[in-house]
Amino acid sequence: MPFPIKEVRAAYPALSDGHAYLDGAAGTQVPQSVIDAIATAYRTGIGNVGGTFPASHRSDAIVAACRAAVADLVGGRPDGVILGPNMTTLTYRLSRAIAGPGDEVVVSRLDHDANVRPWTQTGATVRWAEVDPVTGELPVEQYAGLINERTRVVAVSAASNILGTRPDVAAIAELAHRAGALTYVDGVHATPHGPVDMGAMGADFYATSAYKWGGPHIGAVVADPGLLETLRPDKLTPSPDTVPQRFETGTAAFADLDGVTAAVDHLAAMVPGTGTRRERLLASMAAAEEHELGLFAELVAELESMPQVTLYGKPARRTATAYFNVAGHEPRQVAEHLAKLGVNVWSGHSYAWELTGALGIRDSGGAVRAGLVHYNDRTDVERLLDGLTRLR
Repeated sequence: MPFPIKEVRAAYPALSDGHAYLDGAAGTQVPQSVIDAIATAYRTGIGNVGGTFPASHRSDAIVAACRAAVADLVGGRPDGVILGPNMTTLTYRLSRAIAGPGDEVVVSRLDHDANVRPWTQTGATVRWAEVDPVTGELPVEQYAGLINERTRVVAVSAASNILGTRPDVAAIAELAHRAGALTYVDGVHATPHGPVDMGAMGADFYATSAYKWGGPHIGAVVADPGLLETLRPDKLTPSPDTVPQRFETGTAAFADLDGVTAAVDHLAAMVPGTGTRRERLLASMAAAEEHELGLFAELVAELESMPQVTLYGKPARRTATAYFNVAGHEPRQVAEHLAKLGVNVWSGHSYAWELTGALGIRDSGGAVRAGLVHYNDRTDVERLLDGLTRLR
């Protein structure tokens, strides 16, 4: 059955403004169901959790439902879902509870800086996994020489946010676990682009951000609750000491958490299906991935045929994310030109600080990033390509 792109696009009010939204790698638009869920939460009345009155009970239910939804999305357990304002904040918090002086951590040049700097700043000894700058691949073999009995954590991305590279996380995790190390997997860019099974990839911690898959600006890190019980983060004395609550600081954005649940439900319903929400998510996200990669193959073929375009990376497995430069034009100039034509793309390093350095383009402005998500169609691709041919 073809992916129902017209029906999917119709669920997103923002797409009616006539722009080609190819900026999803920096944040997606939200479907009407998410907007309605957030508005309804505020309209109905919510209070802080743990109270004796109905508004507080509603917030308790919202939090529980959000944990269950995120767990279904990534293949985790609801009682292991830590919620917070964003992945970066949560990773900084968890890194301090996991590693410190006397430990070793392994980070990669492939990763977004949010899965690099929090670990390099713990005081632990840092070891670096390098990227092949031509292919954009992260070779697994190097990890055998990086991981040892002192390694506390191996931090690695499930997909590069600029090249789309999907490294063999499961193989890296196997090497880490043999040495008794933990794996912290940045799934922020990977989650919107296909089915996720954190257990199959060997992720002890899996981080994701709802605003990358049609939700509000909420982050989550998922882990086994038994593992979380072994960690003692800094916390306020009167705040809960239970798991996962002891990793969550301050009062949650309860209405936004309701929006996260609605976003997961939307993803699960993009294609007709039956079964549990987890089963429907796996089927729906697989269909979305096939749709994206089909369009992406056409985009890459056209970009590669343009002599003025330099396309970075050619990994064997990737998300539908293109990172390129156009000869004679600064990346920012290309983005500004396309914006005037109603095509939204990003330019710069996109927080892939180490990777753009390895590619040799960080100091010259990085490159242009165009990313496809499930609501993009062939018209979006055609408008991007047409815009590039009109550069002078």
